[in-house]
Amino acid sequence: MELRDKVAVITGGSGGIGKAMAAAFLKQGARGIVLADLNQQQVEAAAMGLGCTGHVCNVTQESDVKDLVDKTLSQFGQIDLFCSNAGASGEGLLTDAANEVWQQQWDLHVMSHVYAARAVLPGMIARGEGYLLNTASAAGLLAAMGSGPYSVSKAAAIKLAEFISITHGDEGIRVSVLCPQGVNTAMAPKRLGDGQTDGIIEPEMLAATVVETLREERFYVLPHPEVGDYVRRKGDDIDRWLHGMRRLRRSSFENQ
Repeated sequence: MELRDKVAVITGGSGGIGKAMAAAFLKQGARGIVLADLNQQQVEAAAMGLGCTGHVCNVTQESDVKDLVDKTLSQFGQIDLFCSNAGASGEGLLTDAANEVWQQQWDLHVMSHVYAARAVLPGMIARGEGYLLNTASAAGLLAAMGSGPYSVSKAAAIKLAEFISITHGDEGIRVSVLCPQGVNTAMAPKRLGDGQTDGIIEPEMLAATVVETLREERFYVLPHPEVGDYVRRKGDDIDRWLHGMRRLRRSSFENQ
């Protein structure tokens, strides 16, 4: 997809990855960008700074997502690209993460993508083209040591993106899934020595990778290219990979 003259919606758009993607898309000549986020003041400020549109939206509420899509269609007539980008960390393991945390992570990292797809796919399919970019995480491809809810929900987000691509690819729908490691946002890992990231990159660098990947219409968006190698090794020998991850986890705790 070339972004010139396209209309894009970006949830989680008031800062970090979402705002950087908006700026990059505008530089590519996008016709319209709609930012959406929970905080009205923040999303309106971000939109004003970029010269685009901002709306309040709770992506865990399907009615909010549908309203966001309806408002965008009313303003621009179409949606070419929907970036389902909102997310948040969720700490804890099986034994100490409350059910509420698991449900919050599921609603935010899985159901929000479901709601977005339900809202935009009918119009995209009718036009014979459209693009979904779902933000997941390298943790969904691999693992995040200290967060079961985050890792599992991000893995489910990747599987959902695969399912949408398989189901609707022949109808002109393209799907990519964004799987970064550490990015210099509020969600950046606090420590780099535990093997969970190969470095913290700036959101602008990530956005450049997104633009390149959308142009080539590849499924994985990997701002940290090392992640692709790790995924291949995992696929080649899952038992060896699990053994290595347990070793890495032990080492991480010993160094705390």
